[in-house]
Amino acid sequence: MAMRIVADAARLLGAPRLLPIASAHIDGALYHGDSGTLFAEKLVEGGAHVAVRSTLNVGALDLLGCSRVRLEEPQRGMARRMTEAYRKLGCEQSWTCAPYQAGHRPEFGSDVAWGESNAVVFCNSVLGARTNRYGDFLDIACAIAGRAPDYGLHRPENRRARLLFDVRALPAAFLASEIAWPVLGSLYGREVGNAVGVVTGIERHPGEDALKAFGAAAASSGAVGLFHIAGITPEAADPQTALDNIEPEQTIRVTPEMIAAARASLSTAQHATAIDAVAIGSPHLSLDEFERLAMLIDGRRLSVPIHACTGRHVVTELDRTGLRKALESCGVVIVADTCVVVTPILAELAGGVLMTNSGKFAHYAPGNTGYSVVYGSLTDCVESAVTGKPVYTDMAA
Repeated sequence: MAMRIVADAARLLGAPRLLPIASAHIDGALYHGDSGTLFAEKLVEGGAHVAVRSTLNVGALDLLGCSRVRLEEPQRGMARRMTEAYRKLGCEQSWTCAPYQAGHRPEFGSDVAWGESNAVVFCNSVLGARTNRYGDFLDIACAIAGRAPDYGLHRPENRRARLLFDVRALPAAFLASEIAWPVLGSLYGREVGNAVGVVTGIERHPGEDALKAFGAAAASSGAVGLFHIAGITPEAADPQTALDNIEPEQTIRVTPEMIAAARASLSTAQHATAIDAVAIGSPHLSLDEFERLAMLIDGRRLSVPIHACTGRHVVTELDRTGLRKALESCGVVIVADTCVVVTPILAELAGGVLMTNSGKFAHYAPGNTGYSVVYGSLTDCVESAVTGKPVYTDMAA
């Protein structure tokens, strides 16, 4: 059945052939309804098993029990059945939207079949592996077949940058600030849509967590599957290389005014005088980000909870170092295997206000949780959680 699904998808997409893949990342294991569970169980009943390494994206349950998920029966039971089905299919129980920070890092130039928008854009852009955005349930079908349709970003000619996104006019203080990369990513996604572009004007490597935040925001506000940053990402030694020595079809010159507007657009409750919760970790927090969170809290008691979403690979390290206990004693709620915008974890509140430093959370939280959003840096989020009202410490723009 899996090979038939992949072959039919290839025909619909106009792909001339199927490619062997090195790995898969499965987004279809998140419970959205009974059909997803029944589909996975049907694969199990047919004796299916993944042919390549296959990690799992977030699910609907915090399987480690770090946080309380308010999913009731029968949905909770169906979600558990889904997790069990994917285990039987041979998928790694990773349950993270940041598999690239949990040891799943395909080689440069390899073809893979990944789902989840931020994972896809990171895989393509930062690792230089090749994947399209494989949706539910084509992702698991590709994993079982060990093949994917040869189209889109698997093909070298489709990976060339078509436009140039020039940030040279932005202040160095902004580019070095915490808030820069989610805001830049949000603006980039809205400006380019699903086009491939190259960012110019970045003088220093911002770090993997910054690139993670940029890609996640760009894939949320737009449909970005691949970006290049000149001198930073592996297929863009310089702008000319990313453009394949062809003139860009468009040049977007980013101004401080554009950044200010992009930052403002991430908040739907700009005039809020109080917040009810903070959510960080979309994509999932790395260990480095947790260490920074602990440094910023500095042992203080929070007035409102910070929901810190992460993968079990990080929770293991937090337990080993004692950092989890220290953070939880301050009022941090560790959320493992899932996140607050895909399953009910936040308290049910009419008119609730959520603060976040994530461009992706800012994009999806209002529709998925019912909370209005206030956007700020991680420092802003911590200070706001301590006081219970929005505090802005980093206004660099």
